[in-house]
Order: sequence, then C-alpha cells, then structure tokens
Amino acid sequence: MAQVVQNARATRGVLSSYVRTALLMSALIALLALGGRAIAGFQGMLAFGAIGLVLNFVMYWFSDRIALLAHRAQEVSRAEAPTLFAMVERLTRRAGMPMPRIYLIPSASPNAFATGRNPNHAAVAVTDGILQILTERELEGVLAHELSHVRNRDVLIATIAAGVAGLISTLGHVLQWGLMFGGAGSRSSDERGNGLAALAWIVVAPIIALLIQLAISRSRELGADSAGAALSGDPDALADALVRLEQAKAVRPYEFAGPATSHLFIVNPLRGGAAAALMGLFSTHPRTEERVRRLRAMSLQRARSG
Repeated sequence: MAQVVQNARATRGVLSSYVRTALLMSALIALLALGGRAIAGFQGMLAFGAIGLVLNFVMYWFSDRIALLAHRAQEVSRAEAPTLFAMVERLTRRAGMPMPRIYLIPSASPNAFATGRNPNHAAVAVTDGILQILTERELEGVLAHELSHVRNRDVLIATIAAGVAGLISTLGHVLQWGLMFGGAGSRSSDERGNGLAALAWIVVAPIIALLIQLAISRSRELGADSAGAALSGDPDALADALVRLEQAKAVRPYEFAGPATSHLFIVNPLRGGAAAALMGLFSTHPRTEERVRRLRAMSLQRARSG
C-alpha cells in the first residue's frame, strides 16, 4: 500500500510538471506567431508558425546526434563497461523501457546526460569523471534520473524549446535591421502602429523567450529528480550524488561545456559565478540546494509511509 501511495505522489508530481511545461511551450509558440504577425500580418504569423514546425521536425530527428558529437561521446559495449550496463539494464527493466545506447565522454569532470527523441532512440552518456567519484548507489540514482528524462521525452521538449527560443531571438534581429533600413518616409497610421508593435516585440520577446526556455529546463529537471528517485527507490542516493557533483565541478571544470547543450546535463557544466547565483531566472537548472531539499523530503515521506 505504501508503495502505491509513493508511486501516486510521483505520478502527480510528473503530471504537474507536464502541465507547467505545456503552458510554457504554448507561450513560446505564441511569441513566435506574434513576431510573424509584426512582420507581415496574418500571413507572417502563419509563415513563422510553419517555420517553427519545420524546426521542431529537424530537432526531433537530429538533436541526439548533434549532442553526442558536440561532447566527443564514444559508444561503449557491455564488455567495456559491464557495471554501467548492468545498472542501466536493471533500471530499464524496472521502468519498462528499451535499453538505450551507452556512451562515455572523455572528461575528468563528473557529469552525465541523456538524449534521444524517444525511448526507442535514446542514449545515456556519462563522463569518465563521474565513474571515478560516485559510489554505485549514487551512480544508479543519476542513471535513474537520466532514464526518467528519456521516458518522459524531456530531452525532445528541451531541445525544441531551445530551438524556438533561438528562432525568436533571430527574428528579433531581422526585425531590428528591417526597422533600421526600412525607410523613414511617409507612412499610414496603421504602418506606424505596426512599427511600434514590432519595436516592442524586438525588445521584449527575446528576453521572455529565454526566460521561458530556462523555466522549461528547470521544470523538467525537477520532474526527472522526482521520477528518477521513484524509479531507483532511493531519493537520498540522488541527493548525495548531486551534492558531490556540484562540489566536484568547481574543481574539475568540464572542457566541452557550451550554452547550447548545458541544459542536458544533470548538473550545469558551465562555471557559476556571482551573477549566476543571484539570477536564478537565467539558470538552466534549479539550485542544487533546492533539488536536494526536495529529494530529502521525498525520502522522509517514503520512510514515514513505509
């Protein structure tokens, strides 16, 4: 009975996260459509909506290969990483998922990410460093987190969000140059109104798009923490791993880090600074302290229910 209650709580948490994500994704598409309308009215809105669909299709098919190439990940066999394979197999059986491909990243910085458009075309990549510093229990907690991203299709959601946000930013630059060189001759009041609307969109939309994209990323991380802890059955293992990883990344910086794929990793591979600490809205990941706090509370709930 206790296990049923715990699973129900985890499911409610995942569903709540999905609702937030759906609302945020809708807001991104709406921003893109408004940009198209500012350029060319209703036809522009339809055109940029179509561009958004094409972009999503490209991201759907190629995002996993791009991410793996960007991080020099090399696929490994069962013979090369037997312990890692055994952990992933155990977790995928428990989750009712197909076995993903497993990759190793040649970096001493401890981290991990999952990629792939769906559970049938997924990959889990870990660095050399994470295998060195985590216990097997902690590593299993990390793998459960990453497999939860795959099961919930978080990687696809985050990649599409990043692509749409990037398109909105590019559209803002196009509009900016168009207004600068579009001429300042006589215009009707409607044209002047459209110009002001476009100017407002140029200033505001890229910032809003970035904030929405980052909010989606943070929401999916919290969802994967909850789902991963439920999958492994050990929230404290993931909490301990997060603490260890956050401490270690300051000592061993990740050499392949880049803003385009930083949202994929279990902890942000980019260097943090005073500005990053103060500006949580501009982070791809929730604060590690907040993630650990939630996982400890989940562990306490499980102990009381059990």
